Amino acid sequence: MLTDDPSIYLADFGVTVTAGATSGRGILDMPSEILLDNQIISTEYTVTCEASKFGALLYGSQITVNGAAYLVRAAVLLNDGVFVQLSLQKV
Repeated sequence: MLTDDPSIYLADFGVTVTAGATSGRGILDMPSEILLDNQIISTEYTVTCEASKFGALLYGSQITVNGAAYLVRAAVLLNDGVFVQLSLQKV
């Protein structure tokens, strides 16, 4: 189990994440699937952040990541449950 403060792992590459009155840092990813002639067919936004702050978010919860509004599609705890990966839909 991770015994360090999880926020130190998000400090260098993290962006501001806010859900209601809770704020923290998270790593935003925007992986894309590119098919035929460099056209982007699908984009999946995810943010990895501290589970203690954002792990209880449910489907449809509103969240702001790096100043942009999103809705939570799913929350998946990673490894030992210290971090959560939120699948997002841009609003």
